Amino acid sequence: MNYLVHLYLSDPDPEVRLGNLLGDWVKGRLDETAWPEGVLRGLRQHRSLDRHSVTSPAVRRSKARIDERFGLLKPVLVDIFYDHLLAAHWGDYHDQSLESFSSEIYRLFSTYDHLLPTAFRPVTRRMKRYNWLVSYREPATISMVLQRISDRLRRPNPLGEGVEELARQYDGFREDFDRFLTEFN
Repeated sequence: MNYLVHLYLSDPDPEVRLGNLLGDWVKGRLDETAWPEGVLRGLRQHRSLDRHSVTSPAVRRSKARIDERFGLLKPVLVDIFYDHLLAAHWGDYHDQSLESFSSEIYRLFSTYDHLLPTAFRPVTRRMKRYNWLVSYREPATISMVLQRISDRLRRPNPLGEGVEELARQYDGFREDFDRFLTEFN
């Protein structure tokens, strides 16, 4: 879900970035014969970041900022909030413009289409068409993303109201996110 953070923290090699992006779509043990070495490195980086997120003091602080009614959905909110914070403040973290960085990522989809899991291909088309990575800057996009995730869940949940938590604790989440980046780097 937090595509932008994974891409930002990735080794800049295109195959490694692709692997980082595919991390949520490739489950189970990694078959080293199924992937080029760079993609495998990216998949491993993705899993390393996910493991770190579970134990991160900064992520724990962010989850503690979120109202208890979100319960087990707190990590989902933190992932989405961190992508928003990175996009909204991209110039503080990266010399390349977010638009240019995003265009490079979208080009990966064409270059490596043959490696994309079938279920991920429609996602990449929507990601490129609607310029998801840049659109994460906007709280309205975050609200829409959270509502769509909420609608896909089987049980009633408050996830669609999560953007209110971002607004309520914005500065605290920003501080946590900055700390998270220093923890992982």
